[in-house]
Amino acid sequence: MHRLPYQAVILKLKILQMSLASNESQTKEISLQDAATQSFKTFNQEVQSDLKDERYSLHTVNLDHQKLAAFLQKVEPMVMRYLGKNLKSRAFDDVSDLSEKTLDTVTCVHTLNSNDLNLQFQVTGLSWNSTGSTLAASYGRFDHEDWCTHKAAICTWNLDRRSVKEDKPDTFIDSSCCLMSLEFHPANPAWLAGGNFNGEVILWDLSREDDLVLATSGIGDESHREPVSKVYWITDQSPKMKNYNIVSVSGDGKILIWSIDLKKGKLRQLKSFLLMNKDLPRSMKVRGVRSDKEVGVTCISFSHEDPDLFVLGSESGCLFKCSLHSNESHKKSSDQAYSPVTFTFNPHHGPVHSVDCSKFHRHAFLSSGMDQSLRLYNMLQAPPVLIIEPGEGYIYSSKWSPTRPAIFAAVSEKGNLLIYDLHSGNMTPIHKLEASPNKVPVYSLQFNSQQKRILATGDGQGYIRVYRLPEKLTSLIVQDNEVLEEIMNTGSD
Repeated sequence: MHRLPYQAVILKLKILQMSLASNESQTKEISLQDAATQSFKTFNQEVQSDLKDERYSLHTVNLDHQKLAAFLQKVEPMVMRYLGKNLKSRAFDDVSDLSEKTLDTVTCVHTLNSNDLNLQFQVTGLSWNSTGSTLAASYGRFDHEDWCTHKAAICTWNLDRRSVKEDKPDTFIDSSCCLMSLEFHPANPAWLAGGNFNGEVILWDLSREDDLVLATSGIGDESHREPVSKVYWITDQSPKMKNYNIVSVSGDGKILIWSIDLKKGKLRQLKSFLLMNKDLPRSMKVRGVRSDKEVGVTCISFSHEDPDLFVLGSESGCLFKCSLHSNESHKKSSDQAYSPVTFTFNPHHGPVHSVDCSKFHRHAFLSSGMDQSLRLYNMLQAPPVLIIEPGEGYIYSSKWSPTRPAIFAAVSEKGNLLIYDLHSGNMTPIHKLEASPNKVPVYSLQFNSQQKRILATGDGQGYIRVYRLPEKLTSLIVQDNEVLEEIMNTGSD
């Protein structure tokens, strides 16, 4: 075995030590540097196509309209046939969007009020315009003891705007007395009809800058003598063109139909109906009360299938099926009016606050009243097919969903919004929400028929709450029609 001499070992160790020391001293100091100018240049562009040299162009396509029309006429029968099959299919009945399971809640998206009104007025009515973007509210009071001296208003909010001022409406229309009802025109998003405490019916045009009043009925013998409970738009029966007329009802028992004369700024009375004591069922008539005494009308709703058919609710609690073509005349003093009544339903035990005809079933209508009940009626029979007593005090308004036949909502004296689903088979609300910030009664309720996931309520201090409904409450379910049909057939044999 070969061994190194002692001196050689010592020398090698020294060399190794020197190399180690040398390596430690040769490390360079680490340098750090901030460079704020190395980011990429960015910009926002609100288009859905790629940009080239920051320019783009649109190219029109030559279209043969006759060939397109011929093609559509050719394929229409086949497309409609398959759409009909899909509507009746149950292939996807049990399929649901899993993402919606986490969003199965009703959400309040706006709480609106007008600071100028100082919480002195109740929301007496709500209406969405024909585009579903603007919400109007009428302000007044239901607790008058004498002639009205209040200075009330109508307020509107455009909720499609990005910056909605919840305590400052976009439009504020002053009124010399309380406004008790309102309704947007079915087609013109700027026209708004309303009725006030003095019995006057008014038409406004919100697109005008100065005087917003387009026409008015005035106050007199031809108008109402008591507060206007409701106003309603109906189509004119003229065969020449499709126009709209206004129907108004009041505590004086009158149901008046108005045409619009824009040149003279007048609402002209076309026909007058009168609800009298003799129209009441025998069980409701009181001895000693004249048969020609008026019965106050509180609410009205028209059938969605028959434009001549409507339902009235009254101060007596009675509900009436009526027709615009009724020719049975009332004669009282020098006035001549017609009785609209063709059938009488079993009454509520107290004044009726609201009626609403279903758009999905020609014979179904919903009512609510001071007897603290919700009732579902069939137009073909007197007794209700369903009575619900929520235990919420007075039920001031109830409305059918515009998208699901088995869904309806109601608002109560206790300040709650109640949403019911007949499909659930349980007559308790599937959603119960506090619809008033201060738990005061909620008087008004309105679904948005254009933006179908939106619903609004109005309370006794002037607050309006706008809710977004989950997809589950707005997507049509085939079984809804079957459930509603089954309930409507109850007791009809």
